[in-house]
Amino acid sequence: MDIAIRIAGEAGQGVQTTGAALVEVFARMGLYVFATRSYWSRIRGGLNWYDVRIADRELFSGRPHCDLLVALTPFALEKLRGQSGEGAVVLFDGEKADDGVAALAFTKTARELVSSKVMANTVAAGAVFGVLGYDIDALVDYLEVAFSGKGEETVEKNITCARRGAEMAREADLGMGAVPEPVKSPSSVYSGSEAVGLSAAVAGVKAVFAYPMTPSTAAFTWLAGAADKYGIVVEQAEDEIAAANMACGATYAGVPAMVTTSGGGFALMVEGLSLAGMLELPLFIMNAQRPGPATGLPTRTGQEDLQFVIRAGHGEFARAVYAPGTVEEAYKITRIALETAHRYQTPVIMLSDQFLADMQKNIRRLGEKIDPIDRHVLKSPPEDYVRYEPVEGGVSARALPGSSAFVVVDSDEHDYAGHITEDLDIRVRMVDKRLSKGAGLYDEALAPSFYGPKSAKHLLVCWGSTYGPLREAVDITNSRGGSTAMVHFSQVWPVNIEKARRALRVRRRDNRSSRRVTLIEANATGQFASLLREAGVLSECGLVTRFDGLPFTGEELAERIR
Repeated sequence: MDIAIRIAGEAGQGVQTTGAALVEVFARMGLYVFATRSYWSRIRGGLNWYDVRIADRELFSGRPHCDLLVALTPFALEKLRGQSGEGAVVLFDGEKADDGVAALAFTKTARELVSSKVMANTVAAGAVFGVLGYDIDALVDYLEVAFSGKGEETVEKNITCARRGAEMAREADLGMGAVPEPVKSPSSVYSGSEAVGLSAAVAGVKAVFAYPMTPSTAAFTWLAGAADKYGIVVEQAEDEIAAANMACGATYAGVPAMVTTSGGGFALMVEGLSLAGMLELPLFIMNAQRPGPATGLPTRTGQEDLQFVIRAGHGEFARAVYAPGTVEEAYKITRIALETAHRYQTPVIMLSDQFLADMQKNIRRLGEKIDPIDRHVLKSPPEDYVRYEPVEGGVSARALPGSSAFVVVDSDEHDYAGHITEDLDIRVRMVDKRLSKGAGLYDEALAPSFYGPKSAKHLLVCWGSTYGPLREAVDITNSRGGSTAMVHFSQVWPVNIEKARRALRVRRRDNRSSRRVTLIEANATGQFASLLREAGVLSECGLVTRFDGLPFTGEELAERIR
């Protein structure tokens, strides 16, 4: 049993505040929650909505249609009414409405009750509780805490508005009937961005650099808010070029650092990425993808940067690219990415996107205690230390400037000691050294995960944030008599061919799977499918794509793969 609620209106009307409040309250009540946001690139106006899905079981995806629509503007009603499911309850902030729409006049009510239209969203939140039939005291308890810092009068006004909203819904006889019953669900709510930020802070990141760019800004902002608690320097650089180079400087000095950006910003960072490749620095970049080219759709989602980040940068050097699929994985893999960068002294990129960055879900509480990664730094360098001593595996011992060692680095090709060289034999050996790190990265690449019946005839393959929608699609398909399973890649480079083949049941002879295989990607060209074919993992596969800027949903995928 689940219910999908959509709060919609203009930017500046409190749509985000209302949605976030409902998410927190429902989680505290013991319901499972999954929330997503859709918003135009506007400070005021436009059309924003906040989807909150609740259930008595764990959720992994949004839904294409809602069961309860709260439209705060005529434009929101016009655009989204058609996306309401059969039998949905539609609430409109007005005094008159068409048939099938309940006009509850949230703004007028707020003005009459507390002389402020600002609290119309609180009236709407109360109306949601009235429609669902849940005890309004759960919302009241939240408001008492959420607005405690704004004074007792503000708290009381919000409570008055919430209670009146619930009364209005009951008076209009708008009860929905069957709704999910609270269970013992986790009460801690995190977004993907919060999970990334918390993981980085716990792992010991001490410097974060960025030029703000949606949808990466949320992680950057979270880290700024946690800077004092975790001792982090957070710098908003003048541009993305500076941000990448600042991170190179910090990591050269031994400081665990991080850069947050999106595709357009990453495009400006590639010179710094190559610098880190040459200097063998543990540069960690989180790229929260959005649709391009150019400015594209700044507030929408997509998986269009995969091939770009794998190939980015002039010259040849080893790197790893990760792509977490869930909020929990965002926390786990942020740490793995940082550890990999420092262990191999090479750039590492983590691909997120707007869907993962903004999704909210209640999960088990994540660890908040500082547990720094191993920076793999020599504590007592030898007197004859040279920075780029050739060793098996390519990872030279790392000493820090200012220690007992004399550390020389240069962006030009250099010898083992770090000095510029035109010796072409040394050049070849240095390139081989840097690229030899790839063998270790390959061996340690994360194996893809498997979900569903092992005997399934149809295998669905995804990477990154499409995990949740595809997981729900597998369950839906199998409940209807289908035979599907899924494989998810949370590391997309390097692709460990043997691990991938085992997961996909690919025969070595002809690179064909023993099952039908379909790739699921949020891009137009099937970038990961191309990568698997290029690596010799697959020779044939189907492809299901979405690239309109909205995320997949489980219901949509179930229909498309059927």
